[in-house]
Amino acid sequence: MQNLLSTIFFEPGLQKQRYRCAIALYLLILALGSVPGARSDIGAYAPGIVLHFSAYAGLTLLLFGGSNGNRWQRSIKSVATIAAMGAVDELLQSLLPYRHGAVSDWLIDCSAALLSALLLWALWPTLQPQR
Repeated sequence: MQNLLSTIFFEPGLQKQRYRCAIALYLLILALGSVPGARSDIGAYAPGIVLHFSAYAGLTLLLFGGSNGNRWQRSIKSVATIAAMGAVDELLQSLLPYRHGAVSDWLIDCSAALLSALLLWALWPTLQPQR
């Protein structure tokens, strides 16, 4: 199982697929978040902070592994992209009459990205699949 996860998340040959998967999952987050009542339904299982943190930490992993450059460049790109994604998500929510955008949610998104990118930056060489 560890070898499978290592291949999926860290194999250089799957770089473009990870990036595309991050974009697709983000669009799914936007679409599902726009469904009336969906947020309150899922809120029964997990609080907003857990949902935001886990979703954007996962997106950071995919973006980090899907981008080019050294560890530093990947970290900067991932965090900047997540900051933009989180801002668009909150802006879209503020436009819906049954939702509201919150700066606190955006800060959680950015915190998840920063922490995830920091961990990936530190661990990236050891996470690469061994040939």
